[in-house]
Amino acid sequence: MARTAEGTPGAPHVLIVGGGYVGMYTALRLQKKLRRELKRGDVRITVVDPNSYMTYQPFLPEAAAGNVSPRHVVTPLRRALKRCTVRNARVTELNHAERWAIVQPLAGPPERISYDYLVMAAGSVSRTLPIPGLAEYGIGFKTIGEAIHLRNHVLAQLEIAESTDEEEVRRKALTFVFVGGGFAGVEALAELEDMARGAVKYMRKVTREDLRFVLIEAADRILPEVGPEMGRWTAEQLRGRGIDVKLKTYLRSAVGGNIECSDGSSFAAGTLVWTAGVKASPVVRNSDLPLNERGQVKATEYLTVEGVVRAFTAGDNAAVPDLTQEGMYCAPNAQHAVRQAKVLADNLVRSLRGKTLKPYVHNSVGSVAGLGLYKGVANTYGFKVKGFPAWVMHRTYHVSRVPTLNRKVRVLADWTLAMFFKRETVSLGSIEQPRAEFELAAMGDVQPRQQSQDDKARENAA
Repeated sequence: MARTAEGTPGAPHVLIVGGGYVGMYTALRLQKKLRRELKRGDVRITVVDPNSYMTYQPFLPEAAAGNVSPRHVVTPLRRALKRCTVRNARVTELNHAERWAIVQPLAGPPERISYDYLVMAAGSVSRTLPIPGLAEYGIGFKTIGEAIHLRNHVLAQLEIAESTDEEEVRRKALTFVFVGGGFAGVEALAELEDMARGAVKYMRKVTREDLRFVLIEAADRILPEVGPEMGRWTAEQLRGRGIDVKLKTYLRSAVGGNIECSDGSSFAAGTLVWTAGVKASPVVRNSDLPLNERGQVKATEYLTVEGVVRAFTAGDNAAVPDLTQEGMYCAPNAQHAVRQAKVLADNLVRSLRGKTLKPYVHNSVGSVAGLGLYKGVANTYGFKVKGFPAWVMHRTYHVSRVPTLNRKVRVLADWTLAMFFKRETVSLGSIEQPRAEFELAAMGDVQPRQQSQDDKARENAA
């Protein structure tokens, strides 16, 4: 049976569903704006998220490639949100009409939380398609766990190829397929290809020419965020590195690791990374909030939920009108999410104090993307930049956006050390099954122990 969370009687309770970009930045802003009220207990803020940290996703490719420590691209929620209550739990049901939510903690029974104001910031999950073999064989690229797994997996594939003379096994292990030509797919592909080329320098059997990286994109160009010209330039750069860029192509099947494409090509691959889009978190479907045809929460320009009082939303799970482009909606990216969180928090404070809300208006400053060490592409304020200058712009922009000074310093330290020392290319795949070695050792002790017991029984019988 669900239990009701207790709270200070009469104090407005703000429930924030999600601890990602919008959730954490909104809570940070509310801490600042409502500092006195929180200290007196006149307002309460609860953040609910299955994870105890916020992930700065633009750095996932660099974390996967080993340029940045994975721990440095996540921010502990409890450390950053000292004046908020952080619950590691998953919202399973939400009834805004009656102002309650059911949350399932990591352990124990579900609990019922009552609230007065809601911030729906659950974010997004990978959007998959019913492609045979994808669910069993594919790897996502949305979380820090997936980034770490992908790094270990790619390096393990190189080790497999180095340790066998079977040509088919080697060819499959050295074939890496990425589906999706947006930021996540292109940056992950470029960074990991760069890492793999560095790793094979220390191998005897595997050479750079043996590596096969394939990018599959359904549209006629990649990186649409940087514009057609820069997208074409990026595709040319990737092809110049020996990467097979397949445009206007779909993945048809991945059963057993055999990749079948709509262009008729078919080949075996040891790695399949899926980055072909996102969809709103399933949490929003378990609520009574109004949704559009894409499953996103309907939002107004004030970042309130359409037709609902005391409910706010922003980020990937929300359809926020873009006031700079008539009839369009804000893109689901970090640039919008961070700025939306600021306006959302300010509007929530205005609502608490009975003031008029302000609309969210933001002209995009452009986009930057990293393509491996010292390589990048950027289109900011109409200026198109390529190569090393774009790479510097990419790193400068994102380190300025990483939350907390602690994380900024740690990321900068990682980059500084990388200037003097070579990147580590060791696969630690065993950390994903930490008990395997112990279980194997324990299984080896079963037979001797049983024999000893049998011998003792015979002695007693004699």
